[in-house]
Amino acid sequence: MVKPDYNGGGTLNLISSISEAAGNKTGYPILNALHPEKLKDVKNIVFLLIDGLGYEFIKEYGKNTIFNENMIGKMTTTFPSSTSAATTSLMTGQEPREHGMTAWHMFMKEIGTTIIPLPFVERMGRKGIQDKIEIKGLFNLNPFTSRIKYNSYLVQHKEILDSDFTKAAVGKKTKRIGYNDMTDGLKKVRKIIKSNNKNKFIFMYYNKHDSLCHDYGTTHKKVQKHFKQMPGIIENFFKSIEGTGTIVVITSDHGHMDIHKDKRIHVEDHPEMKECLTMPLCGEARFAYCYVKPSKEKQFVQYIKNNLKYCCNLYKSESLLNKGYFGIRKEKEHPNIAHRIGDYIILMKDNYGIYDRPAYNKREHYNIGDHGGLSRKEMIVPLIIVKK
Repeated sequence: MVKPDYNGGGTLNLISSISEAAGNKTGYPILNALHPEKLKDVKNIVFLLIDGLGYEFIKEYGKNTIFNENMIGKMTTTFPSSTSAATTSLMTGQEPREHGMTAWHMFMKEIGTTIIPLPFVERMGRKGIQDKIEIKGLFNLNPFTSRIKYNSYLVQHKEILDSDFTKAAVGKKTKRIGYNDMTDGLKKVRKIIKSNNKNKFIFMYYNKHDSLCHDYGTTHKKVQKHFKQMPGIIENFFKSIEGTGTIVVITSDHGHMDIHKDKRIHVEDHPEMKECLTMPLCGEARFAYCYVKPSKEKQFVQYIKNNLKYCCNLYKSESLLNKGYFGIRKEKEHPNIAHRIGDYIILMKDNYGIYDRPAYNKREHYNIGDHGGLSRKEMIVPLIIVKK
């Protein structure tokens, strides 16, 4: 089990180093492996976030690629190692404890329903809720790019460029530019770099690797083919920005753990557990937030211990919060963080996933690759740096 490092060895500290180099201190420690001084002699900082590209994946499959050849170290991501939590931290410079986004499925006490925060929709029916409440009314999204002295840009796939989350997470100061694929996206980055001589911070988010891992699993030929294509595209980009005074930082928000078909745990197969819950599990397949009836707490804990300890570990949510898994700045804590992580947290062991389908959701789709847990494959991400 890998504990997230918010004190100098994590992705949040990487953002702190970048932000400080660009004229703003976030209040979090800088990354031990990248002092801000190393970034101050460059004109442009390009931050390429490849969703789902874990350190362990690169070490196993990318030995002779630009990823491995230019890797100067590794970092931990946030907990949970979920896009909702981790990417939000990378975009804002805030830990999950502070911004308050803790999973794909989240129970929101303030509005009495479960939502999916990134598309900003209700879990049931996936109807948008932006006409009822603004996303900043539920989450503390205070992007560091609003306070840096550099001109800031977000280059992101056009389908999610104008989402409520994107606009709130990068702020009004950041110019948003859409793309069709990785090649197109890097062309847009190159154009920004060469547009003027001002200092620029360019955040490019690329999510196809993550999507393929979800759909097919990390070992599938479609994932491997796409992974082998990326280095060539990025190398061409490097050649095109030679001599521009640019540093490119490549990392990820998390890695992936494949969930085996015979290791899917369904709550409906455990009625004694289900009767202890006040509502369906929140979170994701690799970790779950459990809202437990006070009168059934002993039964719930005992059932997990007796029947499911082979596939998961159970923790009091308050304990992981107090131990700094969600972040270290209690004074900046989101006022409703405790309500968003349940009474207990189930962390699945390697290759296991847990599923609790609400009555209105009968679809039989499963992600093959998934993330959110505390395994090395999910928690450790690369630090790749190239100067041009």
